[in-house]
Amino acid sequence: MTRVNRSFAIGCAAWILLAGCGRQAPSESQLTQTNNPLPAGPPQGARASAAINPTSTNETQSLLIRGGRFTMGLADQVDAKPHEVTVSPFLMDPNLVTQEQFQKLMGSNPSRWKGDKNPVEQVRWSDAVRFCNKRSEAEGLQPCYDLKTWKCNFDSPGYRLPTEAEWECACRAGTTTPYYFGDDPAKLPLYAWYDKNSGGHPHPVGQKQPNPWGLYDMCGNVWEWCNDFYKVDYYQESSQQDPRGPDSGDTKVVRGGAWRFGAETCRCGYRYNESPGYADVCFGYDIYGFRCVRRKTGE
Repeated sequence: MTRVNRSFAIGCAAWILLAGCGRQAPSESQLTQTNNPLPAGPPQGARASAAINPTSTNETQSLLIRGGRFTMGLADQVDAKPHEVTVSPFLMDPNLVTQEQFQKLMGSNPSRWKGDKNPVEQVRWSDAVRFCNKRSEAEGLQPCYDLKTWKCNFDSPGYRLPTEAEWECACRAGTTTPYYFGDDPAKLPLYAWYDKNSGGHPHPVGQKQPNPWGLYDMCGNVWEWCNDFYKVDYYQESSQQDPRGPDSGDTKVVRGGAWRFGAETCRCGYRYNESPGYADVCFGYDIYGFRCVRRKTGE
């Protein structure tokens, strides 16, 4: 998939480093998609739902996403053919990881746009999973990620990045429209920071209205890393129950749109992808952040 023009990126020396990370030259064609709505109608079978988890986790009140069956995808996206999937219950943070949280655990803040309550950005996928492991250890939980192989143990009780299916289930919050607030992108300023209202930078988390399940910034502000490798035609081979993406790939899925992207990228089913940046020579851009999830345990 082509990349959106990052003309503000860090100059010639940075682009030399980029070549070592396998990133591609950016392009504007990514944002020329049409904006046809998803097919109407409620999801079949069990409805996905969320509830507040009564226990607090590391200064963050997790939400229990009860999961269920829903239609995932966008009819007008070549890589997002609508299909039915079922997601098991899991816990998700209502907010993006902030710079304050990242600094506290990791001892550094890679973000360009500094602010304790701003989402941490300029993080690679590999930075996000390191944070997940560190947070797990801090709370006495078994980490999910093997940092030598970058594989995720989904049976571990620790924190991890959401699968693409989990992310979309949580974002849709039981809705079937292109946006979780309906069909009309004119309402987007109430829910998201994107290119028309961001002022050219990200903003503190939780300032816009949440989705129906109480999750903030699920569209706009910064793209959110998912656990899955990206593949254009993966939906054609995806399992129906708890899909976890291809076994391998060159890039990882990001979801939700960002402060310098258009309204169409904020749709619930819109897919994008980026290099995970395993090597230290790679660096993140100020449009990528993340939020944590973990497995639901017990009753």
